Parts: sequence; C-alpha cells; structure tokens
Amino acid sequence: MKIKIPLRILLATLIIASGCAKKDRPPLGDYPKDANPPGGPLKFYAAFDGTTADPLMNAVDSIRANFPSENPLASVAGISGQAVQGNGSDAIKYPSANDFKGVTSCTISMWVNNTVNANTELYFSLVSKDYWHESAAFLLVEHAAVDKCTFKFALQDHWVEYVNQSFDRPLFNGQWHHLAFTYDQTTSTLKVYFDGAEVPTPGTQGNLGLGPLNLTSATNLVVGGWNKHANISGPTDAWISGFTGKMDQFRLYGKALTASEVLALYNSRL
Repeated sequence: MKIKIPLRILLATLIIASGCAKKDRPPLGDYPKDANPPGGPLKFYAAFDGTTADPLMNAVDSIRANFPSENPLASVAGISGQAVQGNGSDAIKYPSANDFKGVTSCTISMWVNNTVNANTELYFSLVSKDYWHESAAFLLVEHAAVDKCTFKFALQDHWVEYVNQSFDRPLFNGQWHHLAFTYDQTTSTLKVYFDGAEVPTPGTQGNLGLGPLNLTSATNLVVGGWNKHANISGPTDAWISGFTGKMDQFRLYGKALTASEVLALYNSRL
C-alpha cells in the first residue's frame, strides 16, 4: 500500500533538512559557553574592553548586554585589555545594575590606578532615593598621599570609615590595585580587601547590623563618579569630585565572596 505524503509536509521536510546541512557548523562541544549566565552570582560585569568608536559599546555590561546610556570617559590601557580614564567631572551612567537590586549579600570589586591629588573623589554610586545623598552604596576617598588616604565605603547608610588617612595602603602610587568589598547577610559583616588581602575595619564598624540587604529602590548605576557626574538629579555638593584615575573590571556579585575567591580575582588580574 502506498502512503501519500501531502505536498506541504514534504516541502517543510526538505526545508528543514537543507537548513540542517549548513557547512562549517562547529561540533557541539565547540559552541561558546557563557561562564557567567544571567541569574548566576555575578550580576554585573563591565570589562571596558571595547575598542570601537562607540563609547557605549566599549563599556557594555557582559552579563545582560546592558549598555550604558552615557559614557563620556576615554578608553586607556587597563590591568587586562582596556580600561576607562576618569576625568573628575563626568561618569558612566547605566540604566540599572541588572538584578543586583534583588541581592541580600554582595561583593563589589574593581581595579583602580590613581596618583596623588587633592580631590574628594567618588568612585561609584548605586542610585537610590532612600539613602544619604540618594546613593545606596558608594566609595569616597580623600586626603590622598602615596601610601595612605581617608577612605569611606557606605552601604545602606552604614559606613566603614578609615578617617585621618588611616587607610594605610599605597592606593595612590600610580600602579594598578584591586579593591573588593564583601557583605554577608548571615553575619551582617562587611569586609574590605586591598590587592587580595583583607584590611581590618576600624573598631566594630565591620558589623553593619543590616541582615539581608534591601536594595529594591535602586535605579541607576554610576561608575567613575557620583550621581551629579552622570546628570542624575540629587545633591550637587561642589566638594565632591568624580574619579580621576583609571578603572577596570568593575564587578557586582550577589554573594559575599570568600577570602580565597577575592585573592583569586587579584591573582588572575580579573
């Protein structure tokens, strides 16, 4: 008995077969794999490695292809590939930090390279109307010397402050240095790392007492400055400058990295 195959089914079969016969298709094992897929612990990652004429493309976040809405900073050689050069008055503005606003523990990591200057500099800001100067997290550095500075990190209005130049690390010696800040909700502990090693926090400041973070009101992410340097409404205090050094490999994690994981980032120049 002959089986009649409708013409439309026959044609569809031929089209599918021809589509599957494309040449030069790589073997299954050779397909590129995303080591940091959306939903994983790495929530935001800007390597600043673009070499195009488009500054937005050069600063894209690789986790969700989150392009900045503004990038006025120049590309320069970085710790790995390219970096961005701060100018003290402008900053990169991202529409968001992806799903970082939903984390309850976190790590913020970056490479920086700066020289001694008289500015009070903001390195980054996670914009939120609910906190001091409309920033849920930021790093402020001032009173710089080659081997010491005043250093202040804030998370939900809880500050860890190395006042009177008590951050005794060579942050301003014109070399690349790695900074990382980890917050663990189970202990409410914030830890500060410089070049892969933990820097003791002053007194009991490391215990923020926050429990799980609540960053749900966060909006923009500003890298290389403060809200005003990215044309975002908020305080316009003249005494705060944007970052003037070089910055590379800006990362936001949804977990508190361990000391060994932070050290691995430093050793790998990541």
